[in-house]
Order: sequence, then C-alpha cells, then structure tokens
Amino acid sequence: MDDIKDRPAKFLVENTGLLPRGRVLDVAMGDGRNAVYLANLGFSAEGVDLSPEAVKKAQASAGAKEVGLDARVVDLEKDPYIQPEYYDVIMCFRYLQRSLFPYIKNGIRPGGIIVYETYTVDQIQFGKPKNPDFLLKPNELLNLFRDFHIIKYHEGIFEDKKALAGIIARKSKQ
Repeated sequence: MDDIKDRPAKFLVENTGLLPRGRVLDVAMGDGRNAVYLANLGFSAEGVDLSPEAVKKAQASAGAKEVGLDARVVDLEKDPYIQPEYYDVIMCFRYLQRSLFPYIKNGIRPGGIIVYETYTVDQIQFGKPKNPDFLLKPNELLNLFRDFHIIKYHEGIFEDKKALAGIIARKSKQ
C-alpha cells in the first residue's frame, strides 16, 4: 500500500478504537479500502457502490488480504439499501447524497456509530468536486447528527488543501 489512494482514510484509522465491533456498512465504498481495512481488523464488513469495477477491485483487495467483504453493486439513488437498525457502524467517505441521511441514521443500531467525512463548499477553491449538490454547507454535517452524541467533529481547510467536514457520532441506546 505505497500509494496514498490505497490507504484507508486517515480519519478512520485515527478513530478505529472508538468503533463498536460488529457489522459495518461502507456507503459508496469505491475500491473498498476502508471496508477492507476494518475487515482486516475483524469487523464484519459490507460495502456498496454504483461501479461494478470498484466492487470487483474491493473484492480483489479483500481476497488478497484473505478477509471477508460482502461487496455489492447498488445504485443508492434508486435503492437506499440500508436496513433499519442493522449496522453497528455505518461509514461514508467523499460521497454526499442528502437523501440517504434518514436511511443512514435509521440503519445504525442503538449505541452504534456513524463515521462520515466529505467535502465542504470551501473545496471549490481547490478543485473537484465543484458541484454544490455534492458539497456540505457550513455546519451541515454537524446539524444532521445533532440528535446523536457527537464524539468527534472537524470542519475546515486542512494542510493538503482539502476542505472537509467529518463526524463520529453515537446513536442513543434508547
């Protein structure tokens, strides 16, 4: 894993110890680097993505590491896919589809964790993505999970010239 693009997200790696062991869903997983990383640590990992090529790459990566990964091709705009109160952890990196947030929040079991990090509108000055439909507004991510217990949150422009917001939040056990 010499290429930084093949490494799991720094935000995930730095906070893995906060995650409850169990069933994880990686939403819009791309090549599966985050799901494979957690599978390698003993989590029951599942991932969905629109791209058949990305899903094949994720499966190959899991196979090379000899870990299980349930990877599926899913068009999240047509099928939100997420089962209610089924996952201990739902994570999503570098993808924003606002219509999924109710499904994500409902898909986490009580006491489960959301890990979400994606670009904010400030990213426009640095390059892609530029479409505001795919960029978080100021404090939007924080406000979306205000009914969860916020464990960690960051929002701003970081050294590598990326404008990001990220959250780790726990769903109430009630």
